[in-house]
Amino acid sequence: MTTPAPSAPTPYIPAEPQTAGIPPLWAPYYGAPFSAAFTRFWKKYATFAGRASRSEYWKWVLIQLLITTILGLLTLFLALSGSSVDTTTGTTTPGPMFGLGAALLGIWYIATVIPSISLGVRRLHDINQSGWMYLLNLIPSIGSLIILVLAVLPADPRGARFDQQNA
Repeated sequence: MTTPAPSAPTPYIPAEPQTAGIPPLWAPYYGAPFSAAFTRFWKKYATFAGRASRSEYWKWVLIQLLITTILGLLTLFLALSGSSVDTTTGTTTPGPMFGLGAALLGIWYIATVIPSISLGVRRLHDINQSGWMYLLNLIPSIGSLIILVLAVLPADPRGARFDQQNA
């Protein structure tokens, strides 16, 4: 009497497919390092077609959060240095360099608003959703929460329909 052969173990399939080497700019970069997420963000400045992997998206979000925090702290420091308080009314006047910090924050926002929207749209494409769903951000509070949940979802292979290989 022979014993049945043991079944083969189920292979590990990662949530996002791994690619060998650096993928072309039109393709999503799964497992992108911080440097690649940064450069791809700027190279695809206003590209709404195609897909963006979770690593591209979330590593850029972390970089943007870090830079915005640094600029915000710089603005606060510049506002506090040289500030004055009116003793009769209790109002505070920011320091003379506050405008510089506010201008830097404004320039950073203007420089990143379009590519941030395009990155969000490409992230939605990677989970096989329409980029128009990004307009959910216009719904106060709940819309941004829905986009946050969608951005966390793993890649969907059906999202390849948004790829443009000739780009």
